[in-house]
Amino acid sequence: MVQGDENSTRERELLYDWNKIGEGGIAAPGTVEIDDETLRDGLQSPSVRQPNLEEKLDILHRMAGLGIHAADLGYPSADPVVLDHVVALAEEIANERLDIEPNCAGRTHASDILPIAEAQQRSGVAIEAALFLGSSPIRQFVEGWDADFLVRTTVDAVTLARKEGLEVMYVTEDTTRARPDVLKRVYTAAIEAGARRICLSDTVGHATPWGVRALVMFAREIVEESGEDVKIDWHGHRDRNLSVVNSLAALSAGADRVHGCGLGIGERVGNTPMEMLLVNLKLLGWLDTDLHGLPAYCEAISKATDTPIPNNSPAIGKDAFETSTGVHAAAVLKALRTGDTWLANRIYSGVPADELGREQEITVGPMSGKANAVAWLDKRGHPCDDPTVDKILAVAKTSDHVLREDEILELLSTANT
Repeated sequence: MVQGDENSTRERELLYDWNKIGEGGIAAPGTVEIDDETLRDGLQSPSVRQPNLEEKLDILHRMAGLGIHAADLGYPSADPVVLDHVVALAEEIANERLDIEPNCAGRTHASDILPIAEAQQRSGVAIEAALFLGSSPIRQFVEGWDADFLVRTTVDAVTLARKEGLEVMYVTEDTTRARPDVLKRVYTAAIEAGARRICLSDTVGHATPWGVRALVMFAREIVEESGEDVKIDWHGHRDRNLSVVNSLAALSAGADRVHGCGLGIGERVGNTPMEMLLVNLKLLGWLDTDLHGLPAYCEAISKATDTPIPNNSPAIGKDAFETSTGVHAAAVLKALRTGDTWLANRIYSGVPADELGREQEITVGPMSGKANAVAWLDKRGHPCDDPTVDKILAVAKTSDHVLREDEILELLSTANT
């Protein structure tokens, strides 16, 4: 029996999965595509440092290493430096044969479309133009737009982009608060003008999973009525902290591609966190990709943008696979002592650490028991005699924090003198 089959059998025997019971009415998607917005929408965060070109190139390579299908390389009309970076990133994709499709964002204005065309021309690499236009009644009211203006602007923009040789993803901003009659008109106009993707945007993080499902199914009807081969994208924000589950709902309802940003950076509180999107897609069996490079991808983005990774960030934070609690540590230690990493990575974790190239970490603190001290000592090759264990636990129990490695080593040095 091969290792994968053996693990599948053990999973059925040792884990009763209510998720599989509850997903009876949830349709698993076919091919799932991912678009990484870190280098454009992510950099609109009010708190980030703008990375230099070398840092962007590093992040781009890490995207490709994770099997991410597409990446927004930037906003070329922002300034000449961004345009030059977009060209360099596109050239890197070609020169290094990275399996990643580039796109660039722009408004439905010639002043935004033509720089994307210039980037494509200079790099010699096909770049999809992600052209966005506000669609909700509140945006129309503020801007003084009517539906006829939206349709006219859409047709002019998509027509110009196609004339310049660009493939187009037509993006409606604030889609989740837009009227269906307006969406049908603008999407139909965009498709007839040559757009081969439409993108539904939860620009202000308003949507719920059931709202997403209704919207995607509505968009599918528009595409089917057009008779054209048009794909549907979902772009989520996390103002209500529903971005990941909304992305899953979009895929289940028929979206072809979903967007995210590393560490969830972006406008206001950010976009769908790419790391959690990938982890959940992997665990659902909807995306078969190697996530061992995910922590390094997140670390690269953290350093390049000066965005700290909170200790309690799921999957990638320092504490994600660490326990200082006695009961938990005892169970993990028993599993580890069998030499069975599959078991150890699941006994007290819903996300297997080994899928991310990480491992379980047992520490010693006020809530610890004997197993914590034994596991800590054993892992580092120190004697696990009762006096040593008792000494570490006595200090840990009176401490207000989990003991650092240097603190325990200091205890060991005094115990040996």
